[in-house]
Amino acid sequence: MDSDGVRDFPEQFARTRRFSLGVPRSFTVSPDGRRVLFLRTGGGSDPVSRLWLYEDGAERELAHPARLHGGTALPDAERARRERARELTDGIVAYAADAEVRTAVFALGGVLWVVRTGGRDAPLRLPAAGPVVDPRLSPDGRAVAYVTRGALHVADLDGNDRLIAAPDGPEVTYGLSDHVSAESLGRTRGHWWSPDGTALLAARVDTSPVRRRYLGDPARPWVRPRPVPYPVAGTANADVSLHVFGEDGGRTELSWDRASFEYVAAAGWDGHGPLVTVQSRDQRTVRVLAADPGTGATRPLDERRDPAWVELVPGTPLRTDSGVLVQPYEQDGTRGLRCGDRPATPPGLQLREVLSVQGERVLFTASEEPTETHVWARRADGTCVRLSGEPGVHTAAAGGGTLVLDSRTPDGHRVTVYRDGARQGRIASLAEEPSVRPAPVLLRLGRRAVRSRLHLPSGHEPGSGKLPVLLDPYGGPAAQVVVRARHWTGCVSQWFAEQGFAVLVADGRGTQGRGPRWEKAVHGDKLGPALEDQEEALLAAARHCPDLDLGRVAIRGWSYGGYLAAGAVLRRPEVFHAAVAGAAPFDQRLYDTHWQERFLGLPGEHPERYDRSSLIADAPALRRPLLLVHGLADDNVTVAHTLRMSAALLAAGRPHTVLPLPGVSHLDARGDVTGNLLRAQCGFLRRALRIDPPQG
Repeated sequence: MDSDGVRDFPEQFARTRRFSLGVPRSFTVSPDGRRVLFLRTGGGSDPVSRLWLYEDGAERELAHPARLHGGTALPDAERARRERARELTDGIVAYAADAEVRTAVFALGGVLWVVRTGGRDAPLRLPAAGPVVDPRLSPDGRAVAYVTRGALHVADLDGNDRLIAAPDGPEVTYGLSDHVSAESLGRTRGHWWSPDGTALLAARVDTSPVRRRYLGDPARPWVRPRPVPYPVAGTANADVSLHVFGEDGGRTELSWDRASFEYVAAAGWDGHGPLVTVQSRDQRTVRVLAADPGTGATRPLDERRDPAWVELVPGTPLRTDSGVLVQPYEQDGTRGLRCGDRPATPPGLQLREVLSVQGERVLFTASEEPTETHVWARRADGTCVRLSGEPGVHTAAAGGGTLVLDSRTPDGHRVTVYRDGARQGRIASLAEEPSVRPAPVLLRLGRRAVRSRLHLPSGHEPGSGKLPVLLDPYGGPAAQVVVRARHWTGCVSQWFAEQGFAVLVADGRGTQGRGPRWEKAVHGDKLGPALEDQEEALLAAARHCPDLDLGRVAIRGWSYGGYLAAGAVLRRPEVFHAAVAGAAPFDQRLYDTHWQERFLGLPGEHPERYDRSSLIADAPALRRPLLLVHGLADDNVTVAHTLRMSAALLAAGRPHTVLPLPGVSHLDARGDVTGNLLRAQCGFLRRALRIDPPQG
C-alpha cells in the first residue's frame, strides 16, 4: 500500500468527514417515476450539501446554499435534530416535497425556501414567523407546515402565515420530537399532513417532568451552561400526546391509554387515516392504533408482545392501498415481514427496514446472511423477489416504475437508477477514494460463528513474524460493522493495520442482522455476552492466523465500543493488555430511559443488572494501560461518565490517561481533531504494548 496514502489518511478522513462528503443520499422518487430528488455536497472535500434533481438520465442542481441569502445561525431545535440524526454536513441537510415531487421546501439557517422541480426558476424565500425548523410541504403543494420557537405554523406559498398551535407552557413544544424519541426510538418527526392537505397530526411535547442536565463548555467558561431535558433510566419521560388540527382551526386530541403506553414510537397519516404506534414503558408490548381524526378515538389494529422487548423496525407500520397492515413478526429466530395476519417472508430472512408501499407492493430490505443487506419486493400476488444482486449493503427508493438502488459494495458506493427493470443511468458519487483501501478477510469465528473481519498490514507475509493485535469493534447492541461493503470503519481498521497491527473486528451478540435471539442475548447483561464473544473471536482468529501475538492485545472503541474496550481490560486483563475507551457510558444509570431500560429494565426493579453492566465499581481492578477520551460537548453520553470513571480510578490509585476534547459532541470530531485523534490513539497503543513504529 502506498506509504504516502497511509501517512495522509488521518487528514483525508477528517477532511472528508468519514468519506461522507460527495455521497448522494435522501432520495425521493415521484409517483410517475420521472423525477428523483436527492442531497449531495459538491465534492469529496466540500461540506456544503445541496438539493439536486435527476430527470431523463441527467442531474441538475436545484438549490445551492452559497447562492441563497438569509439566516446563518441554526435554531437550537435544528442543531439538536442534526445531532440526533448524526448529520455530518452543512447547508441543505433535509427537504420535503409534495406528493407529485414538483415542489420542495427546505430550511437554511432558519430561513424557509421553496423551489420548483420543473423549469429553471431559482428558489424563492418564503416569509415565516421566526427561525424555521423541519418544514413539511403539504401533499397538494399548497402550504408548508413548520415549527418556530416551539409553535406550529402553516404558511401558504403566496406568503400568508397562520399559527396552528402555540406552546401552552414554558417547556411545551408542538410539531417536534423529544430527545428520547429521536435518539432511541428513531422517530425524528413531530408533525404529519393528511393526504388531502387539509389537516395536520402533530405531537405536543411537555418536558417539564424531565430531569435537567446543564451542559457547559469548560474551554469557554464565560458561556452560560444550557439546560437539556434528559430522562435518565428510571426517571420521568417527556409527556407526549398527539393532536389533529383542521383547516377550520379545530383541534382534537387522540385518545389511548397513555398511562400504559407512554412512548409514541411512530405516527403518520395515509389514505385510511392517522396511524399511530405506541409502546409500553417496559417495551414488552407495542400496539398499532387506527385513529378517527374527527373524534380522536383510536382502535387497536395489532399488538405484539415479547418477554425481553418488542423491536421497533424502521419504516413500520404501513398500510397498503387496500388497508392491509404491514408489520414485523418474530418467530423461531426470524424477524420477518407480515402482511395482515400472514408472514410474507420465509424463515431465516431477517427483516431490516420497510422502505415503502406502492399499491399492494411492499419494498423492504432484509438479510439472508448478516454481512449483506439486500432490497426485496413483496408483490401483490404474495411472492417475494430480491432486487439487488451483487454482495453488499443495499437500500432503495421507488416510485412509478423507477427504482433508485443505493449500493455499498467492497469496491465502493454506487447509485443506479432503473426504469421498468432496465438500467437508466447512475447518480454520481463525488466522494473521494480512500487513500487506505481495506483488504480484510471475512471470517466466522468460534462456536457461535461470530462474523468478523481480519485486517493485516499490506506487506505482511505469513510466518514472517508475530503481529500485535488490535480489536476494533463496536460489538454490541443495535449496531453492525462487519459487512461486505467498504465503509469508513473498515478504512480506519486498515489504517491501524498499516501501523503494524493485526486488526480484528467482530460483531458479537447484540449486534444486528442475525435475528431476535442474537440481538436479545444481551438482555439483562449488556457487557458479559459481548465481551465473551470478543475473547472467543480473538482466540479463534489466532488459530486461523498463527501470526497473531496473544501476548500483545489491545482494544479500542467509541460509545458502546469504548465501554466494551474498558470492560475488556478491567474484567479480562489476562487477555487484553491495553485499551482506548472513547465516549464510553460507564455508569448505566446515567443513560436515557428507552435505550437503557430496553436492555436492563427499570433500575429500581433490577438494580443488580445495572450494577453488573456498569464499570465504575471495577476501577480498583485496572492494571493495564487505559486511555479515556470524551467530547466535552457530548449531550448523549455526557462527559460525566468519563469524569466519574477517572475519579474512581484515581481514588483506587490506578494510573490512567484522560484526553478531553473541547467542543466535541458524541459525533466524531471534525477538522484537525479527527485526524490527530487517530494518531493519538495509535501512539498510546504503541507505547502501551511497547511497539516500535513502522519503518518508512
